[in-house]
Amino acid sequence: MTSPAHRKPETPVRVLAVDDVAAFRKAAADMVAHTAGFEVAGESTDGESAVRLASELDPDLILLDVRMDGIDGIETTRRLTAASPTRLVVLISSGDVQRLSEPAGRAGAAAIMRKHWLSPRVLHGLWMALRRR
Repeated sequence: MTSPAHRKPETPVRVLAVDDVAAFRKAAADMVAHTAGFEVAGESTDGESAVRLASELDPDLILLDVRMDGIDGIETTRRLTAASPTRLVVLISSGDVQRLSEPAGRAGAAAIMRKHWLSPRVLHGLWMALRRR
């Protein structure tokens, strides 16, 4: 996997959207597709398939729901970052992100945010901040 800091500026940021709620997954993928400099690498409905798809598709950024059936977002993040330590995983939740920030960080998440905060502007700013780390 190419380190996010070493990407060519003209190469779109490839994003994997993971959420068990189809409406949010579609909304996230549509938002990514309509954000300049970003493209949808794939979509997943659960943690197990997210781990498999991340290995196959090698996305630059993964937007990952915290609460899902099967393995949750925290455990999925742990598996994703263990497989590729430079992979950027952003956990998203409709719940209390403050309460989840410590376990998210321990699992290797680059950030955690509320679902309703996600927008093209936030996505771009988040990417710019995270790739400098």
